[in-house]
Amino acid sequence: MSVGDDATKRVSEFAQLAHAIAAAPDEDARLQLVVDSAVSLIRRVDHAGITINAKPGLATRVSSDDVVSRANEMQNELGEGPCLDALRDADTLISSDLTREERWPRWAARVRHEIGVNSVMSLLVYTDRHSFGALSLYAQQGKRFDQDDLVVSQSLAGHLAVIMAAEREIEQLGSALHTRIIIGQAEGILMERFDINVDQAFDYLRRVSSHTNRKLVDIATDIARTRKLPDSR
Repeated sequence: MSVGDDATKRVSEFAQLAHAIAAAPDEDARLQLVVDSAVSLIRRVDHAGITINAKPGLATRVSSDDVVSRANEMQNELGEGPCLDALRDADTLISSDLTREERWPRWAARVRHEIGVNSVMSLLVYTDRHSFGALSLYAQQGKRFDQDDLVVSQSLAGHLAVIMAAEREIEQLGSALHTRIIIGQAEGILMERFDINVDQAFDYLRRVSSHTNRKLVDIATDIARTRKLPDSR
């Protein structure tokens, strides 16, 4: 197959993936599609998964098989590995030959011996103050990731970034809606008790929050749950 034919085939495969992602029923299904595609689209990838680094340790969100979960468990156990580098200074970490890996020597030795992998690639998908998510890719012994593998991996990581950014935005919107509902319930109770309008009820909550040094939503939650008012107005 010529270079041009290979590029055309790759574009077609990514187009099919995009259509499949759009038709998937939920977030986990979309993430699973990308992970499975990593194994089929990246020549040297044998195992793929999404690793979340958040307290109390690494967790595997979805994976092509149990290899990523086992490798993450070893990172948690040993306290070293590519996904435990919380202060990452690069979007992509690659170890093409784990026999020569000096950054995580104990972990590298164990995954080679117990799982039989030789190369690992970890690509950041998202990061925030408390956690990050990464696309974790493994190649069996005898294989080493090259530049072509990296290019395709980065494209798939881009798909994951879009999916997971949308998921986090929905979660944030859901949290904001819940907060607005709780505050509205508290405002309704205050309006009834004091015969005031909604702006005055919100000012009441804001004053209590300032005087007690508590979050406004926490005060609203207490009022909505107990229907009891703070001591002073």
